[in-house]
Amino acid sequence: MVNGETRARTGLSTFLLASSALVWVSSVIVMGILAYYVSIGYGGDHIIYELVISVLTTVFFPLAYFLRLYPGHILLFNLIFSYLWIVAVSFAASDWIGPYGSPSALLATVVAFTFIAFFFLFFNVLYDWHYGFYRGGARTRAVV
Repeated sequence: MVNGETRARTGLSTFLLASSALVWVSSVIVMGILAYYVSIGYGGDHIIYELVISVLTTVFFPLAYFLRLYPGHILLFNLIFSYLWIVAVSFAASDWIGPYGSPSALLATVVAFTFIAFFFLFFNVLYDWHYGFYRGGARTRAVV
């Protein structure tokens, strides 16, 4: 690797690939469960928000991670989606986990997998920040 380039700039590391795969799988699970609830008529603003975020994650995550973008672009992508997923976690937890009783097993699964998606997105942000910017990866780009 020339001029301080890291593996984060030239391709996906094993950690980033595994973490991104867990985010994608979590979003697919959340999408499936929430689509089922919407199809049977159980709706609301929070469910629609979480469903849209899971659909967007399912569609755009493979595109963003296999196009070999610079770390700064992936970092922006991870920051935006981590914010969207933390809002989804708070909506799911406030709606289905609380003093009003225990949720069904499927709704508890939605809460768990929204948290998993946020958790690994957060580590993607930290990883990309460390290897893309903190180590100087974005500052050492060669102009051709």
